[in-house]
Amino acid sequence: MFSIIWDPEAEKAVGKLDILTARRILRKVVGLQEGPHSDVIRLKGSPDYRLRVGDYLVIFSVKGTELRVVKIGHRKNIYD
Repeated sequence: MFSIIWDPEAEKAVGKLDILTARRILRKVVGLQEGPHSDVIRLKGSPDYRLRVGDYLVIFSVKGTELRVVKIGHRKNIYD
C-alpha cells in the first residue's frame, strides 16, 4: 500500500480542472495505492511514471511506499 503525496504544482493543476475530470483523476490516483494499472507506463529516460486518465496524464514517482504525484496536464502539452 502506497501513501500518496501531492506536489503543489499537481494540486494546483487538479484544482483548475472541471469537477468530473478532477474526480476521475483522483479516483485513478487513489486506485494506484492498491497496485499497478494497465494505464501506467514508465517514462523513458526518467524514473517517473505516467497514468493516463482520458485526455489527461498524471506524472508520478515511486520511492519505497511513497507515491508522489508530480504533475497533471492535458496529454498534448504535459511534456512542454
